[in-house]
Amino acid sequence: MKKIVIFTLMALMSLTAFSQKKTRGEAGRSGAKTTTKPTATAALAKADNLVAEVKKGNFQLTINENGKEKDAVIIKPADANVKPTNCKLTAFTANGTKLYLLTWTENVQIKTPKKTEDITHLFSVIYEIANKKQVFSNTQTTNHITEIVSLGGTAATETQEKIRRDGFEFTLNPDGTVTQKGKKQDIKWVYDAVKMEYVVKK
Repeated sequence: MKKIVIFTLMALMSLTAFSQKKTRGEAGRSGAKTTTKPTATAALAKADNLVAEVKKGNFQLTINENGKEKDAVIIKPADANVKPTNCKLTAFTANGTKLYLLTWTENVQIKTPKKTEDITHLFSVIYEIANKKQVFSNTQTTNHITEIVSLGGTAATETQEKIRRDGFEFTLNPDGTVTQKGKKQDIKWVYDAVKMEYVVKK
C-alpha cells in the first residue's frame, strides 16, 4: 500500500514539473518578454501654461502651448539623490508685470557614527517668463543636528540636539513686493520693470 502511495506522489510531481517546463518553453518560443514601461514625468506644480517638473535631466519650468512643450526655463540640473518636494507655483503681478513664484524644498541627510544632520533647504525663486529670466532668489536653511558627545572625558555619553538656521525667511506680499526677514534685519524688495529684477526699496 505504501508503495502505491509513493508511486502516485512521484507521478504527480513529475507531471507538475513537465507542465511547468512546457509552459516556459512555449513562452520562450512565442518570444514573450516582460518589459517595464518608463513612467511618465509627473508634474510637481502647475500654474497657467507652466509646469514645474524633472525632465531631460533637469529640474525645469516647462512652457506649454496647446498642450505641447514650446520652451523651458532650466532651474538646475536634476540630482538623483536630492529631489525637490513640496513644490508650489504661484502667478502674481508686481509693478504691472506678471511674474511667477516657484517654491520647493530639498532634504539632505549627513550621517556619521556619532552625528546626524538633517538639512532642509527651502528655495523661493521668482521668474519673468516672457524673457525667461530669474528676477529674485532666496534660500533658507534649517539644520537639525543630533550628536553623541562624551561627558567630562569619561566613557559616559549623552545625545544632544540643536537646530541651526541660516538665510532669510521669505515672504511674498500681496502688492508683489518681497520681504526677507533675518535675525537682525528685515529687507524689503520692489520689482523694477525696466531692469527686470527686484531692487531694495529705498
